[in-house]
Amino acid sequence: MDVAWAAFSVVNLAAIVIFRDWETVPFHFIWISLTLLYGFRVWSTRPTAWVLAVVMITTGAAIGYDVYAGAQSIDELNEVPLMAAMFWMMVWHAQRRLAADNERELVSADNARLLTTQRRFLQDASHQLRTPITIALGHAELLAGDLAGRAEARDIEVVVGELTRLRRLGERLLMIAASEDPDFLRPEPVALDGFVLESFRKWLPTAARRWTLGRLDPVLVTADRERLGLALDALLENAVRHTSTGEEIRLSVLRDHDGRTARMIVADSGEGIAPAELDRIFDRFRSGSALSGTRGTGLGLALVRAVARAHGGEVRVRSAPGGGSEFEVVLPVRLPAAEAAGAAVKGDGEADGAPEARPALQAGGAWTPGRTTVEEL
Repeated sequence: MDVAWAAFSVVNLAAIVIFRDWETVPFHFIWISLTLLYGFRVWSTRPTAWVLAVVMITTGAAIGYDVYAGAQSIDELNEVPLMAAMFWMMVWHAQRRLAADNERELVSADNARLLTTQRRFLQDASHQLRTPITIALGHAELLAGDLAGRAEARDIEVVVGELTRLRRLGERLLMIAASEDPDFLRPEPVALDGFVLESFRKWLPTAARRWTLGRLDPVLVTADRERLGLALDALLENAVRHTSTGEEIRLSVLRDHDGRTARMIVADSGEGIAPAELDRIFDRFRSGSALSGTRGTGLGLALVRAVARAHGGEVRVRSAPGGGSEFEVVLPVRLPAAEAAGAAVKGDGEADGAPEARPALQAGGAWTPGRTTVEEL
């Protein structure tokens, strides 16, 4: 490229001398081509200054010859310093932009290194803390059994509760930190309706709430069953914490009309969330006041978001103070080959959204305090 530009410049210098009445055109060709070349090359300051000096001398000499021959007025020589000044301003701007880009890349690299270090620290800290916390919790629980009925029992219960919370905090920190890794998920086909029903049965005896099942569409997703279970448990734990005895917690699975996504929904009739908190509800260590008086880790909803994103989905929330809350985990649906081919040719208005293999479980399966069996569900 440099050799081609040099040859091009020599030709135009000759044109300035030969076609004396038209020297403006080849003169500007030289300077324009130099600007274009610099845009591709971006030399450092010293080589740029040498090239600029050579171009100024050669073009000035060619125009000076035309002035000497009487073909041009001496004012034409003013073009040389003017073009040089404009070129140098462009060089100055390009150098500043290059320096800014380099600084931005360094900052980005530092940020990436910092994030990697923080993630590794969270993983290491969570791993290292897990064993001593488990040992301390085991001894505390033994002491709680020995001190039953004594005045010290309340103190040891506080220790057990805080150690349990610390263990859950470490586990969730480790999970969130690991969610960025490519091997975070171990995907398998999961029938989302059956999966939610299993969790529903597991949580029935845990809290005196009005547990109800909403619509359960038959949906198959590709997901990590364990990770998805932790996310659902976090949503249910959050619902229990923000409801009181007798209030409703409802679980549903809805397949969207396009048939490509499904929503796993946990709704409650509890205290709701203030509008100012909705934008930050999924941030780490955001823990609102709970009706039960117990403290959460502040990482449950952050964990839900991390798991949803790792599955290629998202989590949404709708809530109003005093009007309850509704959390949705949106997941891509695993389409059978024949159904996927059919969905590709269907119009939007023709998508039925659910296969005909088996009917959806409809609302009505409810559990109230005092009822302990769910055989009919």
